[in-house]
Amino acid sequence: KISRKTFTVVLTKWDRAPIFPFLNDNKSMNLKEKLLSDMKGALKARDSLRLSTIRGLNSEIKNKEIDLRRDILDEEVLSLVASQIKKRKEAAAMFEKGGRFDLSEKEDQERVILQGYLPEQASEDEVRNRVREVIAELAAQGPKDLGKVMKTIIPEFKGKADSRMIKILVSEYLVN
Repeated sequence: KISRKTFTVVLTKWDRAPIFPFLNDNKSMNLKEKLLSDMKGALKARDSLRLSTIRGLNSEIKNKEIDLRRDILDEEVLSLVASQIKKRKEAAAMFEKGGRFDLSEKEDQERVILQGYLPEQASEDEVRNRVREVIAELAAQGPKDLGKVMKTIIPEFKGKADSRMIKILVSEYLVN
C-alpha cells in the first residue's frame, strides 16, 4: 500500500505545488471542492444549465491558477464568482436591449446559480450604518475624502455587497 504522506511530498519542478492537491489538507480548497461536488450533482441530475455554468467558472479558476502558477485562495475564487456575476448582468442587459429575451433569461438563470456561491449579502441598512460609522471615525468632510472612506469600507464588504452600491452610499453621505 502507498501511504497518503507519500503523495503529499511529490512536487512539481516548476512551482513546488503538490501534484495531488486533493490529498493536500489545504483549507483554501473548500469552495473549489464545493464546485466540484455541485458539478457532479448536476451531471447526475442532467441539469445542463447548472453544469455549463459551473464548468465555465471552473475554467476561469483554472486559467487564474495557470496565470498565477499556484492554487488560488477562496477569496480569489469569490472575486472570480463576483466578476462572472457582473458579466452575466451586463450580458443580460445587452441581450434585452437587442430583443433577445431568451438569451437574457438564460444569463439571469446563470447569474442566480453563481450567486449561490457568494457569501450572504449584506443588507443596504447594514452598509448604510457602517458608512456612517466610518465617516464619523475618519472625520470625512466632503467628496474629497471619498477615497479614504472607500479604502476602509470596501475590504469589509468584499463579496458581501456591491462596490457600486457602497460608492453611491458613501457619495450620498459625503455630499449631505
